[in-house]
Amino acid sequence: MSSTNKGIPFQTINWDTISRIEHTGESGMALWQTLQLQGLRIRIVEYSKGFIADHWCQKGHIVHCLEGEFVSESEDGKELLLTKGMTYVVSDNLSSHRSKTKEGVKLLIIDGDFLNPDMK
Repeated sequence: MSSTNKGIPFQTINWDTISRIEHTGESGMALWQTLQLQGLRIRIVEYSKGFIADHWCQKGHIVHCLEGEFVSESEDGKELLLTKGMTYVVSDNLSSHRSKTKEGVKLLIIDGDFLNPDMK
Protein backbone atom coordinates (compact mmCIF):
# COMPACT_ATOMS: atom_id res chain seq x y z
CA MET A 1 0.00 0.00 0.00
CA SER A 2 1.48 3.35 -0.99
CA SER A 3 1.86 6.18 1.49
CA THR A 4 -0.88 8.15 -0.34
CA ASN A 5 -3.38 5.29 0.02
CA LYS A 6 -4.85 5.33 3.50
CA GLY A 7 -7.00 2.24 2.85
CA ILE A 8 -10.72 1.86 3.26
CA PRO A 9 -11.96 1.78 6.84
CA PHE A 10 -14.57 -0.76 7.94
CA GLN A 11 -18.01 0.49 7.00
CA THR A 12 -21.48 -0.66 6.12
CA ILE A 13 -23.48 0.42 3.08
CA ASN A 14 -27.17 1.18 3.44
CA TRP A 15 -28.25 1.13 -0.21
CA ASP A 16 -31.62 2.67 0.75
CA THR A 17 -29.79 5.96 1.44
CA ILE A 18 -27.93 6.09 -1.89
CA SER A 19 -29.68 7.94 -4.72
CA ARG A 20 -30.56 6.19 -7.97
CA ILE A 21 -29.21 7.93 -11.07
CA GLU A 22 -30.78 7.11 -14.43
CA HIS A 23 -28.59 6.28 -17.44
CA THR A 24 -30.06 5.66 -20.89
CA GLY A 25 -29.01 2.69 -22.96
CA GLU A 26 -29.18 2.04 -26.68
CA SER A 27 -32.60 0.81 -25.59
CA GLY A 28 -34.08 0.82 -22.11
CA MET A 29 -32.48 2.44 -19.10
CA ALA A 30 -30.30 1.69 -16.10
CA LEU A 31 -30.57 2.91 -12.53
CA TRP A 32 -27.22 3.21 -10.74
CA GLN A 33 -26.62 3.51 -7.02
CA THR A 34 -22.93 4.28 -6.64
CA LEU A 35 -20.51 4.35 -3.74
CA GLN A 36 -17.16 5.82 -4.82
CA LEU A 37 -14.17 5.16 -2.61
CA GLN A 38 -10.46 5.71 -3.25
CA GLY A 39 -9.63 3.47 -6.24
CA LEU A 40 -12.85 1.48 -5.81
CA ARG A 41 -16.40 1.88 -7.14
CA ILE A 42 -19.27 -0.27 -5.83
CA ARG A 43 -22.66 -0.10 -7.56
CA ILE A 44 -26.09 -1.65 -7.48
CA VAL A 45 -27.30 -1.41 -11.08
CA GLU A 46 -30.79 -2.25 -12.31
CA TYR A 47 -31.39 -2.64 -16.05
CA SER A 48 -34.93 -2.22 -17.34
CA LYS A 49 -36.77 -4.69 -19.52
CA GLY A 50 -35.22 -4.57 -23.03
CA PHE A 51 -32.01 -2.84 -21.92
CA ILE A 52 -29.01 -2.80 -24.27
CA ALA A 53 -25.91 -0.83 -23.23
CA ASP A 54 -25.12 2.12 -25.49
CA HIS A 55 -21.38 1.37 -25.71
CA TRP A 56 -18.77 -1.38 -25.73
CA CYS A 57 -16.95 -1.36 -22.41
CA GLN A 58 -13.31 -2.31 -21.89
CA LYS A 59 -13.29 -1.56 -18.17
CA GLY A 60 -12.65 -4.40 -15.75
CA HIS A 61 -15.49 -5.44 -13.45
CA ILE A 62 -16.69 -7.98 -10.98
CA VAL A 63 -20.38 -8.37 -11.85
CA HIS A 64 -22.69 -10.45 -9.66
CA CYS A 65 -26.30 -11.09 -10.68
CA LEU A 66 -28.60 -10.45 -7.71
CA GLU A 67 -31.96 -10.87 -9.47
CA GLY A 68 -33.09 -11.84 -12.97
CA GLU A 69 -30.73 -12.61 -15.84
CA PHE A 70 -28.73 -10.82 -18.50
CA VAL A 71 -26.43 -11.47 -21.41
CA SER A 72 -22.85 -10.27 -21.44
CA GLU A 73 -22.15 -9.81 -25.13
CA SER A 74 -18.60 -9.57 -26.52
CA GLU A 75 -17.86 -7.33 -29.47
CA ASP A 76 -16.71 -10.47 -31.35
CA GLY A 77 -20.28 -11.83 -31.11
CA LYS A 78 -19.95 -14.26 -28.17
CA GLU A 79 -22.79 -14.18 -25.66
CA LEU A 80 -22.78 -15.47 -22.10
CA LEU A 81 -26.02 -15.79 -20.12
CA LEU A 82 -25.68 -14.97 -16.43
CA THR A 83 -28.52 -15.76 -14.05
CA LYS A 84 -29.19 -15.04 -10.38
CA GLY A 85 -26.20 -16.11 -8.28
CA MET A 86 -23.67 -16.05 -11.14
CA THR A 87 -20.65 -13.75 -11.36
CA TYR A 88 -18.16 -12.74 -14.01
CA VAL A 89 -14.74 -11.16 -13.54
CA VAL A 90 -12.54 -9.41 -16.12
CA SER A 91 -9.57 -7.04 -15.88
CA ASP A 92 -9.31 -3.72 -17.73
CA ASN A 93 -8.67 -3.94 -21.48
CA LEU A 94 -9.08 -7.74 -21.71
CA SER A 95 -12.61 -7.72 -23.13
CA SER A 96 -14.87 -5.46 -25.15
CA HIS A 97 -18.30 -6.22 -23.73
CA ARG A 98 -21.78 -4.85 -23.08
CA SER A 99 -24.84 -5.98 -21.17
CA LYS A 100 -28.34 -6.60 -22.39
CA THR A 101 -31.45 -8.05 -20.84
CA LYS A 102 -34.90 -9.08 -22.00
CA GLU A 103 -36.79 -8.91 -18.71
CA GLY A 104 -34.60 -6.70 -16.50
CA VAL A 105 -31.91 -7.52 -13.97
CA LYS A 106 -30.35 -6.28 -10.72
CA LEU A 107 -26.55 -6.47 -10.42
CA LEU A 108 -23.80 -5.76 -7.92
CA ILE A 109 -20.86 -4.31 -9.86
CA ILE A 110 -17.42 -3.69 -8.36
CA ASP A 111 -14.56 -2.10 -10.25
CA GLY A 112 -11.45 -0.16 -9.47
CA ASP A 113 -7.71 0.18 -9.72
CA PHE A 114 -7.14 -3.44 -8.62
CA LEU A 115 -8.52 -4.63 -12.00
CA ASN A 116 -5.99 -2.61 -14.00
CA PRO A 117 -2.98 -4.83 -14.72
CA ASP A 118 -0.87 -1.71 -15.46
CA MET A 119 -1.35 -0.17 -11.98
CA LYS A 120 1.70 -0.43 -9.77
